[in-house]
Amino acid sequence: MNYNLNNLPERTAKPREQGYTMVMDKGLSIREVEDFLEVGAPYTDIVKLGWATSFVTPNLKRKLDVYKEAGIPVYFGGTLFEAFIIRNQFDDYRRLLEEFGMEYAEVSDGSIDLVHDRKLDYIRTLSQDVQVLSEVGSKDAEKIIPPYKWISQMKTELEAGAVKVIGEAREAGNVGLFRSTGEVRSGLVEEILTQIPVEKILWEAPQKSQQVWFIKMMGANVNLGNIAPNEIVSLETIRLGLRGDTFTHFLDMDSVDEMFRPEAKTGKPGTSMPRG
Repeated sequence: MNYNLNNLPERTAKPREQGYTMVMDKGLSIREVEDFLEVGAPYTDIVKLGWATSFVTPNLKRKLDVYKEAGIPVYFGGTLFEAFIIRNQFDDYRRLLEEFGMEYAEVSDGSIDLVHDRKLDYIRTLSQDVQVLSEVGSKDAEKIIPPYKWISQMKTELEAGAVKVIGEAREAGNVGLFRSTGEVRSGLVEEILTQIPVEKILWEAPQKSQQVWFIKMMGANVNLGNIAPNEIVSLETIRLGLRGDTFTHFLDMDSVDEMFRPEAKTGKPGTSMPRG
């Protein structure tokens, strides 16, 4: 950091299991990636090339090399996996991962109806080659999955070999974990946490209000994903209590109140709040 501030929440160091930030790249150019990494690399743990954007991205290998040179792993969005599966091209997908030197893969079924046992088979197979992130939840706003099913799927997908499970929200943050307004389904999240270890869950939370909610509930080191590249520094300040939304959340407010009592009560000059 550029200077010292006391009483900040402790952030885990990279490489980390908690406090993970996943950035969504929806089609950045190589120059934009370089600009993003100049400020965002210290706070970014992994990058997802959103849905199937990698299929149409020019100079894909060079772009992946730029991320790799910065020490940032990249993976293809789950929709690309589903695009291969629905076309009966799973073996082609595995070859694609090998061709591009991918260390991670996302297994999802948000856009297709996939028998869960078959999804588990894909996770088991891919986990022999790469680290698997499995996504739970539907991209269909009309499809409401009950909490017990979220929990059951998350448990079995972790047992099948996924290193983390992702709570679905789409890039807009208006399905899955969230209502169409972007409001968190708080009861759902609370029930999930009774059964699934917090460090194993990556919550997609593209909206600032959602990020604030998760940080206030689970602390500075909650795993968050689908973060826009230009919001990565902003998110880090929210994690540290250095933006208005979480400014007092990590402070001992009794000590703060003591510090700012009027000097007539404390007898300490220079500690009273300025008056307008």
